[in-house]
Amino acid sequence: MAELEFGTPPGPDGHPAAPQASRRRGGGGALRGLLANGKAVAGVIILLLFIATALLAPVIAPGDPTLIQGIGSQPPSAEHWLGTTAKGQDVLALNVWGARSSLFVGFTVGVAAVLVGLLVGLASAYLGRAVDNLLSLVTNVFLLLPGLPLLVILAAFLPQGLGTVILVLVITGWAGSARVLRSQAMSIRGKDFVAAAQVTGESALRIMFREMLPNMASIVMSTFLACVIFGIGAQAGLEFLGLGDISTVSWGTNLYWASNDGALLTGAWWVFVPPGVCIALVAFALALVNYGVDETTNPRLRRPRRRTTPDAPTRVATSPRKEASA
Repeated sequence: MAELEFGTPPGPDGHPAAPQASRRRGGGGALRGLLANGKAVAGVIILLLFIATALLAPVIAPGDPTLIQGIGSQPPSAEHWLGTTAKGQDVLALNVWGARSSLFVGFTVGVAAVLVGLLVGLASAYLGRAVDNLLSLVTNVFLLLPGLPLLVILAAFLPQGLGTVILVLVITGWAGSARVLRSQAMSIRGKDFVAAAQVTGESALRIMFREMLPNMASIVMSTFLACVIFGIGAQAGLEFLGLGDISTVSWGTNLYWASNDGALLTGAWWVFVPPGVCIALVAFALALVNYGVDETTNPRLRRPRRRTTPDAPTRVATSPRKEASA
């Protein structure tokens, strides 16, 4: 009598076939999971709209956005959709061109901070206790330093410029990502496939970047998105305080000039609300993508595809011989 195999279809000879090996969720499976996640899709759409706006800035608002184009402190109208500043500059043009600088700084800081954190995390987890103690000490020092005063000091003493802003934000933002990535790398360090790679004589760099790193893809993506949010917000904060490059056009400098021109005191909301809303929307979009990545890659947060009830029968596959004898 053939034994019943739950969930195992019969083979061509009538006997239960051997269970098939489960497929790994590759890049295609992760992409399909993200496309099926509503939060991730909404975040990507919002983010793509801002990126398209930044790339098409010369088409949407041609010319120099800092030029005076009308009477100062005019509310939104058909001629100037978002009004004008106290100097007579078009607010829409300033925010469209400001998206270029803010998004560039945010994504550059995100890539650089995650790269530094990834190198530190992998080296700490794999290269032994001495290296781990040294790198953990450096990481803890940067984590214990107060972030805002360190940002202010570095930005005040270094020469002004977009490169300085990026360097300052990377210096103050890599430690948090390094701590998160080190914890994940330490958990992967003790897996069997890492030990097998060591036995076969693979180099340390190959094990770290070919064996350990692919299994950290989800946490690397989440850390990158968090670093981008930090970069955009921190740049806006520095420039609002006047510590950035105020000669450039960005959402932070728009807030700085709105404060200097007395937009808050005069009630010219159309000057300071648009850059604040842009920063909030980009951060919201990145947070949605982050939640979507977490829900897609974390089995505990993954929603079941179909609902089951306690009274639902269990599907049992039997062989044709069993059915014929019955």
